[in-house]
Amino acid sequence: MHNIEVKPAHSFEDMATMLGPKNPQSSVCWCLSWRLSSTENRSLAGTDRADVVRQLVARDHAPGVLAYSDGQVVGWAGVAPRAELHPIERSRRIPHIDEVPVWSLWCIRVRPGFRKQGVTAALIDGAVRYAQQQGAPIVESYPVDNRGERVDQTMAFVGTRTMFERAGFTQVAETQSVSGGFPRIVMRRMLD
Repeated sequence: MHNIEVKPAHSFEDMATMLGPKNPQSSVCWCLSWRLSSTENRSLAGTDRADVVRQLVARDHAPGVLAYSDGQVVGWAGVAPRAELHPIERSRRIPHIDEVPVWSLWCIRVRPGFRKQGVTAALIDGAVRYAQQQGAPIVESYPVDNRGERVDQTMAFVGTRTMFERAGFTQVAETQSVSGGFPRIVMRRMLD
């Protein structure tokens, strides 16, 4: 793969390429399930979800980062202050380690045709760099601890322990949830 560039996600069109449905009326996640309360999340359908994403990309701080190769968008990583992520902030399963205002990196997505080409590593590094530029003291992630076994594609969006270890993260806790048969863990990378 050519050089991968990671930028703050301020392009709605590129977010739509990565997260939106082929049919704009369809209701898909748009990576909002971990950002909104369950009531808000259930109330949004079709283009309402896209409208929320339009608002998010227009803010000063982006809802995450996008990866580009040769000018085309090839990946997405959701990274934001944990306090903005209603289901994570209020989760009984994902423990609060301390009162530090951490940022959470909760979703990684690479377009088909671009997988296994270094995009995931670039996204994690780019998300950490972006959080650091925004003043985050720590970035937290919630990957599966799959012990080298294959992870079902529906659960792969959180990443794996190995991906995050390679990016300098260390395990700080276990969660109480089980994803696709593998435990989820809490990993952190301290920023300076």
